[in-house]
Amino acid sequence: FVASPRHADMIMVTGVVTRNLAQAVRMTYEAMEEPKLVMACGACAAGGKTYGSTYAIVGALDKVLPVDIAVPGCPPRPSAMLIALTAAADLLKKRL
Repeated sequence: FVASPRHADMIMVTGVVTRNLAQAVRMTYEAMEEPKLVMACGACAAGGKTYGSTYAIVGALDKVLPVDIAVPGCPPRPSAMLIALTAAADLLKKRL
């Protein structure tokens, strides 16, 4: 965890992607240095169908940002999170 997106390697979104969050997460993503990763954790961020379609909800994170890793589950199992974090480390190593 870092205080600034300029020092981050990955954005991890763990909940519903709302219209207000979409703008904030897009700005955060643009502030990050390359290489950068995006992880969608849980059914809300990865699938986007949990709450249906309303004015306030965008849906899945991949409608806003290019998602590199999607972790299924509601909530995601700890083993799935460990596998996803290991995959993220491997992917970051390849991009460096």
